[in-house]
Amino acid sequence: MAKQGSMGSNAYVDGYDVGGDVTALGAISGGPAPGDVTPIKKLAFERIGLVRDGRIDFTSAFNDDNVSAIIGAHQVLKTLPIADRLVSYFHSQTVGATAASCVSKQINYDATRGQDGSLFFGVNAQSNGFGMEWGEQLTAGSKTDTGATNGASIDYGAVSTLFGWAAYVHLIAFTGTSVTFNVQDSADNATFATVTGGSFSAMTAIGGARLAGATNATVRRYVRIATTGTFTNAVFAVNFVRYLTAQP
Repeated sequence: MAKQGSMGSNAYVDGYDVGGDVTALGAISGGPAPGDVTPIKKLAFERIGLVRDGRIDFTSAFNDDNVSAIIGAHQVLKTLPIADRLVSYFHSQTVGATAASCVSKQINYDATRGQDGSLFFGVNAQSNGFGMEWGEQLTAGSKTDTGATNGASIDYGAVSTLFGWAAYVHLIAFTGTSVTFNVQDSADNATFATVTGGSFSAMTAIGGARLAGATNATVRRYVRIATTGTFTNAVFAVNFVRYLTAQP
């Protein structure tokens, strides 16, 4: 694939679409924290990987819209909740595009007022319980279902992997009783089945959730998201992570 820029990206926080207000990404980082175990006989540092970490930092313009169909980023971020926040970056409006997600704590919401009159806010979301994870979009940015629907699949180009998976969902808008998101896989892109443990708890309102399979769970070549439930409108975005090696 050719080199790409970052036009047409999006950002979600706990089901809220804040991509229209986020102006820049400061960092999307993660991995194991390094532990210094350098013995006295070495001439350079020797390190091992310790606990996983991660963060997503971004800058947001000031938007305090607060009507039912349009919620500005200020309304979402100003609360600085103690509870976990699910933060995701989606690279483009294409199924199979790269995405990053992080179950995190929102550490700050710092305002900067420029001499030109501009007003921006910096947000640092630091991982909690899980590291930052890169995956692939099971939705083209956000997707709208008006009833139970099978989404388009992505092709991983290999028969299967044996190291498990994780999925992140943001429910952005909803009308109905409940909607359930089901991660499904297939060997031939024709016959699909929900992966073991791959059904999210039914959702009834805007929000975000993470779900993970067993560390040795098989994931077949094709993967899609399917919705079930009683609803007339569900707008959502899904990031799927297929692990290629054994998880620590």
